[in-house]
This record gives sequence, C-alpha cells and structure tokens, in this order.
Amino acid sequence: MRALRDSGLPRSVQFRKERENEWTELDGLVTRALKKGLRSLAEDDLKRLPVLYRVAASSLSVARRTAMDRALVDYLESLVARAYLAVYGSRRPSRAALRSILVSGFPRQVRAMRVEVLLSLTLFAIGVGVACALTLADSSWYYAFMGAEMAGERNPGSPTKALRDVLYGGGSEQPLAVFSSFLFTHNAGIGLVSFALGFMAGVPTALLVFQNGLTLGAFLALYAQRGLLVPLLGWLLPHGVPEIGALILCGAAGFRLARAILFPGELSVRDALQRGGKQASVVMAGCIVLFAVAGVVEGIFRQVVTDDTLRFALAALNATWLFVWLALAGRSAMKVRPETA
Repeated sequence: MRALRDSGLPRSVQFRKERENEWTELDGLVTRALKKGLRSLAEDDLKRLPVLYRVAASSLSVARRTAMDRALVDYLESLVARAYLAVYGSRRPSRAALRSILVSGFPRQVRAMRVEVLLSLTLFAIGVGVACALTLADSSWYYAFMGAEMAGERNPGSPTKALRDVLYGGGSEQPLAVFSSFLFTHNAGIGLVSFALGFMAGVPTALLVFQNGLTLGAFLALYAQRGLLVPLLGWLLPHGVPEIGALILCGAAGFRLARAILFPGELSVRDALQRGGKQASVVMAGCIVLFAVAGVVEGIFRQVVTDDTLRFALAALNATWLFVWLALAGRSAMKVRPETA
C-alpha cells in the first residue's frame, strides 16, 4: 500500500488498486444473488458476502469524505446499493410478494381493522336506510340522492316497463352499458377518495361512505315502489357484492388513517400514521382486485345473462368466496408468525 502511495499515481487510482479485487468479488456475488437468489451461492460465498458489503460501504464512505472523483463514487454507490438488496432485501420474487399480500396479507389486515370495517358498514347501512325511507315516503327525495347523470332514464317519472326493460335488456342496451361504466368508475373513484381523505380526521370519508349508502337506498326504493325489488337485486348483486364490499373496505382504510392521527396511543402521530398507512395500503390493494372483479361481472355477465336464477347464483358464489377470503385466509400464517418471530 505504501508503494502505491509513493508511486505518484492519482489518489483515486491508488484507492481503487488497493481495493479493486474485493469490489470485483463482491460484484460477482451480488450479480449471482440478485439473478438466482442467495441459495445459488456456496456456503463460503454466503459468509463472504456481508464482509465484502461492509468493505465496500466503508470504501464509499472514504471516497465521499475525501472527495474522490465522481466516477468512482458513482460506481461504489451503485455497488453498495445492489449489495444492500442482496444482503438485506426481500428474497421473494415480486409476484410471490404480491400473491402473499392478496392471499393472506389483505384478509389479515381487514380482520385487524374490524372496528373500522364495522364503522364503515354501519354508516353505509344507515345511508341506505335513510334514503329508502325518505324516497318511499316521497319520491321527490330521489332527486336529492341521485344526480341526473347517474339516474339517467331511471327516475320516478319513468314508466314501470322502461325500468323493467333496463334490467332485462328489453330496451336499448346503450343506456345500460353507459350506466354500468359510469357506476364502476364513480364507485371506484369514491372508494379511492374515501381512503385518501382519511387523514382529515375521517370526516370526508364518513360523508362519502354515507353518500354511497344514500345513492343505493334511493335506487332500491325506486324499484321497490314498482314491485321490481327482487329483479333489481338479481341485476345488482352479482357485481354489487364485490363492489359494495370494496367501497366499505375503502372507507375502513380511510378510518384507519384517521384513527392513527386522532388516537395514536403510545406511538407518535408520525409512527402511528406510518403503521396505519401500511395496513390501509394492503387493504386498498385488495379493494382494487374487488373493483376489477366487479367491473368484469358488470361489463360482461350482466349484459348477457337475464335469468334471475343464474344472477342470484352468481351473487351467492361471489358472496361465498369473498366471505371465505376475508374470514379464513391467512389465519395459518398468523399462528406461525409468533413462533418464528
């Protein structure tokens, strides 16, 4: 090393020559680990990897502190970052991680937020009940809960036959397709906003969840007045089970953020919000899947199937797999975790 210092070479060149072999060795190990996983490394290589990582990190610190040339610093930063991923990063492929979130993480977090889910469900149900009662008592209330764009040709002034034709495709299919597309976009948008505005103490979230209940309640009351409630439920539930479930869970995710801010417990608000945000984000990932399922059913099944029995059968199937997913999935992982912690 002293010979190198006395050789008259630039300091960065001397620095590189003294450590280049270790950096090259680390680069090779990291490349293999990131491509094929740590299992591809031999036992001796596994022992060397963290040692070489610390050497490279130390070299980077020296290079920054002594103002080495920019190219050398960039190289070491890249090498250290890749080595960090190999040593400390997730060993699972991204697809496996996503599958784990959806299969077990999502239902576990939903169950962990049961208080928020119950609050969201209660507000939604109250909205449905209020709108139903008011619209059944006075049909003019319908316009207070259903915007003109959403209602379209479905309003108290529409003939009963026209309302029935919409359910069974006897009328023009275009209004139904437009309404389906609008309803999906509208509900998915409100669900995402319900979550995003949870940090405002949950007030906007509560209003949006309640508003969704009002909209559904007014719609149910309109068809109930014409003796079409059962056909409407057959038309609505196949896609409504996952879609309404997602809306309620989006509200719960928003309330989780609000709880972290209002009731952080022993944690600081920042730490509580960070923890709550992670939980809520996992729930939102599952909600996106539910909205997608609802969109497929809404855009395909409902357009071509007009038999009430088949419609209710699909609604029951959707309710069954959703219940099993949320109530049972991921429980074995919960039992194993304390033992492996």
